[in-house]
Parts: sequence; structure tokens; C-alpha cells
Amino acid sequence: MYALLYIGVLLEPLLGRTRFLSAYLLTGITASMASLWWHDLTISAGASGAIFGMYGVFLAMLTTNLIEKTARKALLTSIAVFVGYNLLFGLQGGIDNAAHIGGLLGGLLIGYAFIPSLKKPQENSLKFGTIGLLTIVILVSSSFVYKSIPNDIGTYEEKMNQFAITEAKALEIYNLPKNTPNDKLISEIKTNGIKNWNENIKLIDSFESLELPLEIRTRNRLMKEYCELRIKSYELIYKAVSENSSKYQQQIEAYNKEINEKITELGGGEQTK
Repeated sequence: MYALLYIGVLLEPLLGRTRFLSAYLLTGITASMASLWWHDLTISAGASGAIFGMYGVFLAMLTTNLIEKTARKALLTSIAVFVGYNLLFGLQGGIDNAAHIGGLLGGLLIGYAFIPSLKKPQENSLKFGTIGLLTIVILVSSSFVYKSIPNDIGTYEEKMNQFAITEAKALEIYNLPKNTPNDKLISEIKTNGIKNWNENIKLIDSFESLELPLEIRTRNRLMKEYCELRIKSYELIYKAVSENSSKYQQQIEAYNKEINEKITELGGGEQTK
């Protein structure tokens, strides 16, 4: 807040309220887009990107004759020290330097764009035209950046919805009536059971092409193991029903125990029956 106060005292009298507010909002957008492009799986919050943007605007002003030459050198040194120190400090963990750089570069661009209207303060059409054009350019550019960023998390969530649907179909065999004929039960195990578990394994394998956090990749490994256990259990149930035998019951129960442990490890859900 001190940095914002300092730059506001210096810059707002030069730009005026309208340009200052516009620059602050627009550099906030350029900072956010830079952050999203660089850290697409990280959530960042704060005003530092926009504050860096205002320092970028002021740096642009300091390269012109809009500020007295005698004051330029001292101000340029002060601003350069602030920007340099904070960028170096931002190399530490937990600080979004991408937003700082995105705001700074956006501020430089906006600052230079403001120069013609600042040299002709009486022409309001030039001032508002510049602000309007900058707004369009930055919003369109931001939209392009946003659309060009791979949405791997969104793709993953969509596929996980499909996983849940397929899993529900595979588990339907446990909802069949107790008096279901054996041939019907065998068919259900093969076509709706084993087939759907294999489909979910293929789905999990497709996640390898996505850029996902370690926590999600670990969970995917557990889900694949869960599906493989389900298949082994269903294959034994298939044999037990087709042979009308109970000799596989102990093995089926052992697999079901492993399945329940895997469900617990994954964080809960429907237990085996």
C-alpha cells in the first residue's frame, strides 16, 4: 500500500484521475494474464501486479520530457531500485513474479500510449480514444492468451465425470435382483462389468498426456489399481456363477477387502457389497 501511495502521489497529478484509474485496471489485467499464462495451475491473489504496472507507466513517463529533466534522474533511480529489488525478492517462493513482469510491461506500453494525449491535454477525444483503444487491445489480447492456455484441469474434470458414469454402470451388477438367472448375470458381468472397468482403465491411461499436479497423478495411479482389482473380482465372480461353484468365494472376499482399502485410500465412496 505504501508503494501504491508513493506512485499515486507522483503519477496521478501527471496523468489525471481517468488515465490513472484506467492504467491501474488495465495493468491489473495484463498482470493477471501473465500470471495465468506462466502458472496455469496456480491461484494467485493481490494488487502487486497492478502496482508494478503503475511503476511501468511512470518509467515510460521518465523517458520523455513531460517531467523536468532535473527531477528525472533521481526519480528514475528511485523507481529502478524499487522495481529491481522487488523483482529479485520475487524470485523467492510464494511470490508471483510473472504478474509483476506482466504488469510492468503492460504499464510501459500504456505509458507510451498516453504520451500523445498528455502533450495535447485540451483534446479530450484523444485521451478517451487512447483509453478505449488500449482497453480493446488488452481485452482482445487477454482473450487470445486465455484461449491459448491448455485447459488440462478442465479436460481432466470432464473425463472424471465420464469415469463416474462408467463406474456406476459397472457397479449395476450389485443392484440386480437376487433371483436373476445365471445367464443374465454372466452377461451383465461381462458386458456391463468387466468391459466398463477396462474402459475406465483406458480413460485413466489417457491422463498421461495431461499436465497435472503430482497429487492428482498419484490419485490416478490409485484409481487404476482400484479398477484392476475390480476386474479381478469380477472375473472370479464370473467363474463362480458360470461354474455354479463357491470355491472362489474366499478369493473374491480377499479382493473385496483390497478394494475397500483402496476406496478408503482414495477418500471414501461406495464400498463393495
